[in-house]
Amino acid sequence: MDHARFADRDAHGVVDVRHGQEALDAMTREGFWAVVATFEGAVTAVRFAEVTPRAYAAGQAAAAARVPAVAWQPLDRHWRTSLDRTAYVGAVREVRERIAAGTVYQVNVCRVLSHALPPEADLDGLDALLRQGNPAPHAARIRCDAAGLDVVSASPELFLGRRGRHLVTRPIKGTATTAEQMLPKDHAENVMIVDLMRNDLSGVCEPGTVSVDELCTIEAHPGLVHLVSTVSGHLRDGVGWSDVFAAAYPPGSVSGAPKSSALTAILDLETVPRGPYCGAVGWVDADARAADLAVGIRTFWAERDAAGRRWLRFGTGAGITWHSDPEGEWAETELKAARLIGLAAGTVTP
Repeated sequence: MDHARFADRDAHGVVDVRHGQEALDAMTREGFWAVVATFEGAVTAVRFAEVTPRAYAAGQAAAAARVPAVAWQPLDRHWRTSLDRTAYVGAVREVRERIAAGTVYQVNVCRVLSHALPPEADLDGLDALLRQGNPAPHAARIRCDAAGLDVVSASPELFLGRRGRHLVTRPIKGTATTAEQMLPKDHAENVMIVDLMRNDLSGVCEPGTVSVDELCTIEAHPGLVHLVSTVSGHLRDGVGWSDVFAAAYPPGSVSGAPKSSALTAILDLETVPRGPYCGAVGWVDADARAADLAVGIRTFWAERDAAGRRWLRFGTGAGITWHSDPEGEWAETELKAARLIGLAAGTVTP
């Protein structure tokens, strides 16, 4: 059954599906929309007729307990990766060469993991498992067969939050097992992306209202810690979602700086589209002028290939700077994927 589930609300009853520019325009006018945008910029919005508030529980334990129990059969661990270790390390070295040449300062290099899915596999079961074993502030489950959406996200990162004319983003750059293991490179990377996000928000916010509210704070999540910063601003009159996406998409924390040069490097070095991974997953309430769109990290999605076979996808990546160690960046991609892939494979218990 088509539905959407977020940290603090559930939605049922699909009444409309929009894509591309039509989706951005509709999200600005009226209604409650579940939204999935691919990193490559394809936006899909699903309007739901019924939205039910749900109290957010610390750690999501109570919320997880209310998720309908759907069996999830552990996968057999035969995962494919779009870039193997050798290819990924080579891509990191190439980025460092581009940095040395002065064409870019930072690039997020990613790889997509894939696993064959049996026809009966229901991602509602995976969603319940993740809400228990990897609670996340921007957890989302969006399913709409007519829109081709089957997504489960445990994202810790807010791409764009809106309340009235207040717009906020909370980029994550810097990942380690403990706060003590965070490197100077992680702090430098975070500051670089904060500057990029300040510039992006300035394109749609009133002059003088964009500010850095928090810089490089430590935030703990299951199995790792992140450096998180907060940037906010006051939207100009008449700004719609089309304007916001034109100014800020794709998210700076998962592209790089300068963004245009980073996107060129990503296109050159990555071998498959990212899809919902590193895109945007969340909701927009046009009537309330409110939204929570997460960066699509820690995100699974199901899709069919040209032969009709069903696959589960999951992306992982790392931000590359001049100070990056290629093998260390590969290890970071494994760290980010380990817990969630382990939950899906049955090697990690909730």
